[in-house]
Amino acid sequence: MTLVDTNILLDIVANDSRWADWSIARLEEAFLDGPLLINDIVYAELSVRYERIEDLDQFIEQAQIALVPMSRSALFLAGKAFSQYRQSGGSRTNVLPDFFIGAHALVENMPLLTRDAARYRTYFKSLNLIVPDEDISK
Repeated sequence: MTLVDTNILLDIVANDSRWADWSIARLEEAFLDGPLLINDIVYAELSVRYERIEDLDQFIEQAQIALVPMSRSALFLAGKAFSQYRQSGGSRTNVLPDFFIGAHALVENMPLLTRDAARYRTYFKSLNLIVPDEDISK
């Protein structure tokens, strides 16, 4: 199983000239290792790109991605990671989506396919990340 971050799917939906090919290749590799998953947070973030729920659902179905709920343990961990963020000077007052996504992947012991490694590495140190090579992402 691999949890897929919103930015990977947006690369594909928007046909991002820099990242679409990388994201498609990593999705294909992850699919060979098992199911591709998203959670409610990724679904909500991705919905911004769609006018109709049916179109979003069709994209998710065609990509063979399953929508899975977050456990209470993951929700609790997201709050704890956010508390750490606030204590270290973070300015946002609401729990950020990345904290939910990172906590979900960590609690369920799933790798996370993302292009946004910095926050995940800071607040979820043992999380297995599938990210671009450092040279590519700069």
